Amino acid sequence: MAKAACIFCEIVAGTIPAYVVLDAPHAVAFLDHRPLFPGHVLLVPREHFAVLTDVPPALLGPLFESAQHLARAVEAALGAEGTFVAMNNRVSQSVAHLHVHVVPRRRKDGLKGFFWPRNPYRSDAEMEETRAAIVEALGG
Repeated sequence: MAKAACIFCEIVAGTIPAYVVLDAPHAVAFLDHRPLFPGHVLLVPREHFAVLTDVPPALLGPLFESAQHLARAVEAALGAEGTFVAMNNRVSQSVAHLHVHVVPRRRKDGLKGFFWPRNPYRSDAEMEETRAAIVEALGG
């Protein structure tokens, strides 16, 4: 059940705007507003689950198929050499709604271990261009 104070539930419901790249029956993915690098996507299940261990087994396959699809799309859309795909469970989880990070990576991009410098978008237009490129790479 969705919690009223959950910003991700509000994004899923459409009450808070986001740069959505994937809108599927089981999940929604959107650009992180504080990206590690432009193209950093957050994938969230539509239903509110705080952590991975709360997710029903039947949802895990579709959720991670979407993560796989997003990883391919982010690489293709941004010319990335790879991706970093991760999630936090409680510790370092800034929003208590399960979310999978899909981050474009390039060699020598400055991301080392768990020191994550933030590289914001220069403008809303750049954010929209990035969103549109990922949507196109997803086939949408």
